Amino acid sequence: MVENSGENLLEGPTSSRSVTETVNGSHKFVIQGYSLAKGMGIGKHIASDNFTVGGFQWAIYFYPDGKNPEDNATYVSVFIALASEGTDVRALFELTLLDQSGKGKHKVHSHFDRSLESGPYTLKYRGSMWGYKRFFRRSALETSDYLKDDCLELNCTVGVVVSSIECPRLHSIPVPESDLGAHFGTLLENMEGSDVTFDVAGEKFRAHKLVLAARSNVFRAKFIDNIGEEKEEMVITDLEPKVFKALLHFIYRDDLSGDVVSIGSSSSTCTSSIADTLTAKLLAAADKYGLERMRLMCESRLCKEISINSVARILALADCCHAKELKAVCLKFAAENLAAVMRSDGFEYLKENCAPLQSELLKTVAGCEEECSSGGGKSRSVWAQLSDGGDSNGRRVRHRAE
Repeated sequence: MVENSGENLLEGPTSSRSVTETVNGSHKFVIQGYSLAKGMGIGKHIASDNFTVGGFQWAIYFYPDGKNPEDNATYVSVFIALASEGTDVRALFELTLLDQSGKGKHKVHSHFDRSLESGPYTLKYRGSMWGYKRFFRRSALETSDYLKDDCLELNCTVGVVVSSIECPRLHSIPVPESDLGAHFGTLLENMEGSDVTFDVAGEKFRAHKLVLAARSNVFRAKFIDNIGEEKEEMVITDLEPKVFKALLHFIYRDDLSGDVVSIGSSSSTCTSSIADTLTAKLLAAADKYGLERMRLMCESRLCKEISINSVARILALADCCHAKELKAVCLKFAAENLAAVMRSDGFEYLKENCAPLQSELLKTVAGCEEECSSGGGKSRSVWAQLSDGGDSNGRRVRHRAE
């Protein structure tokens, strides 16, 4: 017989909560040249670029001649498609055709502002779509305020349904974001304890050897590995003062200076001047001083400036600075828009100054052809582009057939 001489121990009650909500995101799709898209054929569509909401990729499909053969091109059709792998993805949708007269009378089809009898729409697999075969009668659309300067504007909102379990926590102590960069930035500004001076075209910059050595193997070789050759002043001959100042800013603060603006921020900027921008010069400096993170940050900014007219020069810059990610994006973009790129001034520059890159471009073209022939269907044959050209304004118009 076992005698229980202690008290009964009771654990306190626990609780949890299931929360189902939507992760929302929107994408604006501008269709320029509506009259030229007409006649491409019933069931053929123009697709937006893919956009991500709730961890899945989506795309807007616009059918100028309609999706349904029975309608005989009487209506335009608009659909939202699941563009990435997914099974039984539940979502809410909203499609808005924007009124361009300024009256605000937009045409809206929405799941969000009404009660759903059967719940959110379920997309079973990649390629599943939600939308309207009879979105708008073509004759009415072409005389409406929705069409202006041969341009339509569609806005799509997707709300992906997600569920999670919340367990209450007794205590929560917030932790602020890291302020390491701010402290080191102050060290640079105040110059406290600086032990090296850089002379850049007559302008002097004071810094700290240990900080530079910790951030760059090139500086480490100068200041740590070669102890017997210590110098208190160094002359920099291959960087401009503003570039070296931005370089120091990154080394101390781990972000790009506010002076590193987007190339496209000025409408007067020429594509031929890309190599003269601060972003491009910092990319070269990152390559020289082994600053991989700064290299990728510059690559990311330059990637946003890729267009028909600029891709060749950005490609040449990427190759020169060993910017592999940027180079790969440029090659793929140029291959997918080959005809238009070949007519650009930048391509002439590429032929005259970077001949080896042409063979790499041809290999990429061959790879795109192989991808298309394997059933990917993401874009038309690049060789087919040579017969009808591309968009000389630097935008891709991808025609897809179902």
